[in-house]
This record gives sequence, structure tokens and C-alpha cells, in this order.
Amino acid sequence: MDLKYLQKVIKMLDSSELAEIEIEEDGTKLRLSKPRPKVISGMTQMVAQPQAQIQQAVTAAVPEAAKTEPAKTEEVKNENLYEVRSPMVGTFYKTPSPDADPYVKPGDSVKTGDVICIIEAMKLMNEIESEVSGKVVKILVENGTAVEYDQPLMLIEKN
Repeated sequence: MDLKYLQKVIKMLDSSELAEIEIEEDGTKLRLSKPRPKVISGMTQMVAQPQAQIQQAVTAAVPEAAKTEPAKTEEVKNENLYEVRSPMVGTFYKTPSPDADPYVKPGDSVKTGDVICIIEAMKLMNEIESEVSGKVVKILVENGTAVEYDQPLMLIEKN
């Protein structure tokens, strides 16, 4: 992959609503993801990186493209409270099917890796796993509601 091609892909990702893109070409994998907004005083504010910084990061990351990971979710005010955010645009579901019990309810304990909800995007059901262990404090979204990228879904009090 050449630098001009990478710059073109970065511009396309930056101008789109996609959160992440993965490309494999001639045995080389490249995964790019947008940084998540930081939470400041309860309000979400986008933090833009200058184009030069992005180009430097991509140039440095090309040999390690397969190791690139998406940005981690930010914590909210209370250090023990973890805000689960939507990794994509789609429809939020608490249950695996309409007649099933919810994955989690307020008061339930969860472990890292437990499925806590589903986001349906483009007719695909994406299981969302907990990134922390703790107790579900509050579910912030109603079942069957459309959610945006990085929208808070639920609060988990970390152990």
C-alpha cells in the first residue's frame, strides 16, 4: 500500500459516518478507526486531530496495521461508573429475541466479555460485550430504539 492510497482512505473515513474500516490487500491488513469523543462535564465534545498528526500516525502504523485497536471508551465523572457506548449506528435490543429475557437488568452483575445487549445494523445482529466487570446501574436506552455511534447505552458500576 502506498502513502497516497492510505491518505485517500483516511479522507474517506474522516468524511463518512463510519467508525472503523478494515482493508486487506496483498497479505497486508490495515484497520483504521476514528477516535471516540471525550466526555467533559457530562457533555460530549469532539476532539479533532490535525491532518499532519493523522498522517504521521498512519505512516508509523502501516507496518503494525494488523495490531491497531479501536479507541477505548471514556469513563464518566464517577471513577467507579463505566459508561457503555454504542460502537455503531443501529437499533438497540435488550433481548436476543422478542419473547426472551433481557441480557441484563439494573442490579445484575456482569463480567468482562458477557453479552449485555445487541445492536442491529444492516440486518446483522451485533452482540455487545461488557468491557468491565461490575453491576449494571442503569440502562439508558429503551428496547428497539435507534442509537447513534458513541451514544451512551448503560452504566456499570465497576468492581
